[in-house]
Amino acid sequence: MFDLGQLERALAVVGHAMPPTPAHGWPLLSQRLGASIVVKHENHTPTGAFKVRGGLVYVDRLKRERAGVAGLISATRGNHGQSIAFAAGRYGLSVTIVVPHGNSVEKNRAMRAFGADLVEHGDDFQDAREEAARRAAALGFEMVPSFHPDLVLGVATYALELLRKAPDLDVIYVPIGLGSGICGCILARDLLGLKTEIVGVQSTLAPSYALSFAAGKVMTTATCDTLADGMATRIPDPDALAIVCKGASHIVQVSDDEVGAAIRAYWTDTHNLAEGAGAAPLAAALQEKHRIQGKRVGLILSGGNIDFDLFRRWVGSDVAAGTGEREPA
Repeated sequence: MFDLGQLERALAVVGHAMPPTPAHGWPLLSQRLGASIVVKHENHTPTGAFKVRGGLVYVDRLKRERAGVAGLISATRGNHGQSIAFAAGRYGLSVTIVVPHGNSVEKNRAMRAFGADLVEHGDDFQDAREEAARRAAALGFEMVPSFHPDLVLGVATYALELLRKAPDLDVIYVPIGLGSGICGCILARDLLGLKTEIVGVQSTLAPSYALSFAAGKVMTTATCDTLADGMATRIPDPDALAIVCKGASHIVQVSDDEVGAAIRAYWTDTHNLAEGAGAAPLAAALQEKHRIQGKRVGLILSGGNIDFDLFRRWVGSDVAAGTGEREPA
């Protein structure tokens, strides 16, 4: 797909807009898991999530190769839309973002703040994506997909940063929405010639990639009702699935209760706020605690964009979700 020189150039594009994100070892997380843990903090980007990298690289190429683009349009549950709005603003392009009804209020506010014209349509991401495609055709806008080689190249820059800092990682856990994050990890690992195991993470309530990985072909689901909206995908991208099937070792499914417990663990052990998809890799590592004992483990904290009301609902009750652990008095 790409060579290391192209990935280096993508890193330079991203570097004009933001510094590298931290990759920290956290002793309390390591004690919790019985492994040496390194967290890649993509919750520290200008949009609070990893996808800003893909947006910057995608829009940079588009602007260089097609200067007359009328405007951009895309569909999202939040982080992809913020990335495109952020990048479009830097390159002087207008952008329309379509979200489903009931989408994260705070992510909607953020997209508007980055300059997006926000449209609400449908009940889930798939409905929003189909509406965005209709509007793109009618208005002559550039439809920005949620999975594209340039998006993968952009988000692969976080994996390049991580693996250059910690090339001895035995395994990396990474969440799967439409697949750019895990495909970026696979790309960077392969270009660096490393043997790091890549493990995908999905919600039990939105397991389309897990089902497809097991079947070796695209499998869809009727619903994707997880609170972890960054993983709420019903229909896998075929190109992403092909990369995942070739380059990932397996996919772990985690429940919303497990994700809630992981959000709480991030808060108590590192004082970092993780959104659902961002906490899912920690939830998966906790589920597979037995197989990672004594290993060097990377966790992709892919974003921290969680509504405050959802944070309180998920992890702020008297009994932490799924753990039986009571709040201290």
